[in-house]
Amino acid sequence: MGSMTLGQRPSPITPTVDFDRDGVQHGFLKLPHSHDQSAWGSIMIPVTVVKRGTGPTALLTGGNHGDEYEGPVALLKLANQLKAEDVTGRVIIVPAMNFPAFAAGRRTSPIDAGNLNRSFPGKPDGTATQKIADYFQRTLLPLADVVLDFHSGGKTLDFVPFAAAHVLEDKDQQAACVAAMEAFSAPYSMMMLEIDSVGMYDSAAEEMGKVFVTTELGGGGTATARTIEIAERGIRNVLRHASILTGRPKITDGIRMDMPGPECFTTAEDDGVLEMCVDLGQTVAAGNVIARIHALDRTGVAPKEYRAAMDGILAARHFPGIVRTGDTLAVVAVRL
Repeated sequence: MGSMTLGQRPSPITPTVDFDRDGVQHGFLKLPHSHDQSAWGSIMIPVTVVKRGTGPTALLTGGNHGDEYEGPVALLKLANQLKAEDVTGRVIIVPAMNFPAFAAGRRTSPIDAGNLNRSFPGKPDGTATQKIADYFQRTLLPLADVVLDFHSGGKTLDFVPFAAAHVLEDKDQQAACVAAMEAFSAPYSMMMLEIDSVGMYDSAAEEMGKVFVTTELGGGGTATARTIEIAERGIRNVLRHASILTGRPKITDGIRMDMPGPECFTTAEDDGVLEMCVDLGQTVAAGNVIARIHALDRTGVAPKEYRAAMDGILAARHFPGIVRTGDTLAVVAVRL
């Protein structure tokens, strides 16, 4: 399945499910991985396929980063709940794309330190993470019409809960992504600016012309009852929007935001103890102090103040109490 350039190696990953078969199937994406504890071992990435007849395909993914939990929890629940008679078309559920990272509770893989969301298009003969990226690039993404990829802040960031789309050159495609983002109906919706978009799953899907929606639903290396509920409702809303599930999306009022440029980001230029002066969701004005960094190792030193570069809403913040030079302290987004 999927396209393969002349001379390019086939993926080493084999699915234990049949993507073309009607019904509900639970299985694995099996990636051979030889290591000290298992000479002929495999990385077993859980996958569920729910299919009935012909219709659109939704690819639902979580665990792109292994310390983000709303997506995996909501998708594991969906895999247990969704029945073939519920759908028209096909739903492919991968709760933990980078399974080694997910099992270890890490953003990146303990096998090769790979950040899956910076590894696309991947390599069939590369590292474990590159092989996973290649399988999504050449096999799973080509099957999909709609792609919903769950993220949150992991252990180091915290966000107001939002669904997001990106500014795209193809304005018809952008409009379709925005419509799906709005159908998700998170408390906040964001036209998102990525601080580093090279090698992203998002870009791989968008470059194929797919309708792509992502999220940032919280953070701190955990999930809450509220953020999981947002994820569960959002999945079903997107599936209804795509006509894979019957009925209309259940839309609630939300706040639209935009990240117009790099001035949204406030970056630490000091090491120390973080004092946030504004909470998530609060409004700020340009020049307001949004954070202070106090000396870590001595008293009697004035803290360094960090000010907002623009008016807006505090949409994200550094989560741990200790901050290092180069960390993103805060993200301010414009309310639309």
